[in-house]
Amino acid sequence: MSNFNFIPTALEGVFIVQTRSFGDSRGAFMETYQRQAFAEAGITAEFVQDNQSSSVGGVLRGLHFQIEHPQAKLVRVIEGAVFDVAVDIRPGSATYGAWVGVELSAENHRQLFIPRGLAHGFLVLSEHTTFTYKCDEFYHPEDEGGLAWDDPALAIAWPLTEATGGAQPVLSEKDRQWPTLAALRG
Repeated sequence: MSNFNFIPTALEGVFIVQTRSFGDSRGAFMETYQRQAFAEAGITAEFVQDNQSSSVGGVLRGLHFQIEHPQAKLVRVIEGAVFDVAVDIRPGSATYGAWVGVELSAENHRQLFIPRGLAHGFLVLSEHTTFTYKCDEFYHPEDEGGLAWDDPALAIAWPLTEATGGAQPVLSEKDRQWPTLAALRG
C-alpha cells in the first residue's frame, strides 16, 4: 500500500498529494516524497532545490512563475495553513487562465504538485505558517514573472474573510505590481 494518494485536479498535471501520517504517543512520521511512487503517478520532475518561507496571517505571496526557466513545484505546509493556488498560463492549454485552489495545512498532510508553466501563490490562513517546496529548476531572480493576485479575469476565490476578516491581504511591493493575464499575454 502506497503512502501517497495522487488526486488529479481540473488542471492537467496538477495533483493534490495526500500523504499518510503514522503517529503514536511518541509523535509522528510521514514520508513526503518518494521518487518511485511519484513516477508511477506520472510525476517525473527531478527536484534540484528545496525552499522554505515563513509568513504571518493574511500574507499573500504570488502569483509567481519563472519566464525562461519554468519550475515544477511540490509544495506543502509544515506549520499552519494556507490556501494554495495554481493558475494555468501554458500557451495553447485547454485550461489556459483557469485556476485550482486547495487548503494545505500541517494537519491535513496535503501537498500540491504544480508542473512547469503555471503561476503559483498562496494566502496564509493561520496566525503563522511555514511553507516548504521542492523545485525542479533553480531560482533565477532575473527571470521572475507574476500575475496580479486580484485579476478579475482569473476570479480567484481567495478566502479573504477567513484569512484577513475581509480586508486586503498583506502583499510585498513586487506582488502589488504584477500585470493581469491579459496584459501578460499582450
